Amino acid sequence: MFKNLNELKNYCRENDIKVIDFKVIDLAGKWHHLTIPTTRFTKKTLEDGIGFDGSSYGFLTVEKSDMVFIPDLSSAFVDPFNEVPALTMIGNIYSIGDKIERFEGDPRYVAEKTEKYMTETGIADKTLYGPEFEFYILDHISYKTTPNHMEVYLDSEQADWNMGNKGTKNLGFKVGHHNGYHVDIPNDVSYNLRNKMVLTLEELGVPVKYHHTEVGGPGQLEIELSFSGLLEMADRTMLTKYVLKNEAIRNGKTVTFMPKPIFGEAGNGMHVHFQLFKDSKPIFYDENGYSGLSDTALYAIGGILKHSPALMAFTNPSTNSYKRLVPGYEAPVSICFATANRSSVIRIPGYAKKPDAKRFEFRPSDATCNPYIAYSALMMAMLDGIMNKIDPTEEGYGPYDINIFNLPEEEKAKIKGLPKSLEEAADELEKDYEFLLKGGVFTEGIIRDQLKRIRCDASKVNIMPNPIEFEMYFDL
Repeated sequence: MFKNLNELKNYCRENDIKVIDFKVIDLAGKWHHLTIPTTRFTKKTLEDGIGFDGSSYGFLTVEKSDMVFIPDLSSAFVDPFNEVPALTMIGNIYSIGDKIERFEGDPRYVAEKTEKYMTETGIADKTLYGPEFEFYILDHISYKTTPNHMEVYLDSEQADWNMGNKGTKNLGFKVGHHNGYHVDIPNDVSYNLRNKMVLTLEELGVPVKYHHTEVGGPGQLEIELSFSGLLEMADRTMLTKYVLKNEAIRNGKTVTFMPKPIFGEAGNGMHVHFQLFKDSKPIFYDENGYSGLSDTALYAIGGILKHSPALMAFTNPSTNSYKRLVPGYEAPVSICFATANRSSVIRIPGYAKKPDAKRFEFRPSDATCNPYIAYSALMMAMLDGIMNKIDPTEEGYGPYDINIFNLPEEEKAKIKGLPKSLEEAADELEKDYEFLLKGGVFTEGIIRDQLKRIRCDASKVNIMPNPIEFEMYFDL
């Protein structure tokens, strides 16, 4: 939004901005924030930064936890959810030593280095990412986990379980189990709220391709963004989640991006589409190639599929992720590629036929990921596949232009599957991470921190009794 401090100061004065809020991302992919009066924002803020405890963000060790963030003026936006007129911007993380220098583990810095490395390889000079955000809008969520009380209760106005509700006024028009895809009003009860969300995003400079209801009957929805570069899309991903959550709260609802919040209903994914360009020309297109894809695109697919088990530690970093990724459902678990096939890890959209539109999508990922790290890891896998000419067909990844779950058992057995748990994903990353270190993009420190974090999450869940276990085993 701004190129220099003077532009910012003039804007604040002309628009009566009272406070400036800073967003800083942690390793898990959550924004933290700190706010100062506008009068306290000076040249010194941009030179020395603002100090914080990095260990509380999941970075480094407690002994080396002092860090600073320096705001990126270009990321500024007027926050629509503050009662006081507020300008918000993203902070870049710096480490403190003999001098202040960019912290290698800053997720945003990883994304910057990824785009720089892509250009340095000479393979491409521009990338476009296009994520699809699936989420649930709910009317109630409560949960409690204590030694003697484990409970989750959620509710959705439009869920079919409320069809027989006599406790409040009931006008019908509920949405059946797995029957929510593109339902129209009045069944689509969140339509007006989604319009507010989308218009807020547009006002904040986040172009939206479209929005609609999804398969999950109790309020599952999708918002798909227009394409943009890796770093820019990671910023937009964080802003999208921020807007959706806060716009929902402002309207008496709540939003979750949990991959599997409701048993038996469709899970929430975050499919990501990719394109690469060189000298303004699309390098993924070849009219004579499989599904209109060039060899470069197929090598990129080969790289992602080869490294997909390790990628899961970044693209699906929650224990809940693996309750969505189960065989037999729309969520893909088979490491293969195909055209218009939603059961494969890599899907080539059949409708994207023109050179500038030719692309493929990675389907397993979900929005519990840190987008800066996840998008970067996917790019590094693509570049590795292109540089090493990893042919997905020669590697046995397909194409499988058939519903994989309908194949005979002996054929299905030939197709490798994704990790079945967060622990397995961590194991795969430990075995396969050299491709991430190329060009100094990722560091072993980032990988160690991520492994420590997700293994801690897995251990915490593994030792917790689950209510279903009481139903199964209490009286044995």
